[in-house]
Amino acid sequence: MTAKLQTHLKTLFFIGCVFALSACNAFDRVEGIGDSPQMSSIQDPTQSPGYIPVRMPMPAPSLHENQPNSLWQPGARAFFRDQRASRVGDILTVVVTVDDQAQIANETKRSRNNSDTANATNLFGFESQLHNLLPAAVAPSSLINTGSTLSNDGSGSVGRKEQIDLQLAATITQVLPNGNLVIEGKQQINVNFDLRELDIKGVIRPQDISSSNTISYNQIAEARINYGGHGEIQDVQQPRYGDQLIDILMPF
Repeated sequence: MTAKLQTHLKTLFFIGCVFALSACNAFDRVEGIGDSPQMSSIQDPTQSPGYIPVRMPMPAPSLHENQPNSLWQPGARAFFRDQRASRVGDILTVVVTVDDQAQIANETKRSRNNSDTANATNLFGFESQLHNLLPAAVAPSSLINTGSTLSNDGSGSVGRKEQIDLQLAATITQVLPNGNLVIEGKQQINVNFDLRELDIKGVIRPQDISSSNTISYNQIAEARINYGGHGEIQDVQQPRYGDQLIDILMPF
């Protein structure tokens, strides 16, 4: 088998793999024609494949002395039972209100102009012999005349604006040894064959939960917020697989 034939076979094999991968997704899309995107079932996040419990640096645990005759219980915030989420399985509302805007502009300019002139009209009487070493048209009065000009102008700007206003319920999945809570929540909205998904997870402090059992996204440590979706509108906005492949492989 010649090297040229081997190259053609490898090329055909690569093209066949690309078409096979795209065909798998194409079949799924064909089967879903006329149907709205299916929502996923409600699941326990801790039972999901690949779930990893959160581990954070913790101070040494402190032991609370039991006081049977006291009206106060260890960790209680008031005489009455606190209705805010505090245990695994409790639900609280996360408020995501992002309104960020950034404007950055930089400009740098540099310029330099040099000029050097030298003559040798009297060089110990040897100025008349310069034509033996240099071109015949040499003139001792303008032996060296150089000049250089440098100019550099660079500018750059960045403009960014993000605005999100959402609310979703999250579930406490862990209570860490220091009392902090690990939360995770998912929300799906199906509107006109377009499925929108909002996922959030992170670590919060119990004292940051408001009296209305809500917490702001900027009070979540290690926050992971994902807002996206899929459906007919998303499919139209995405470039075709061939365009994505060409965009990855083309070096120019």
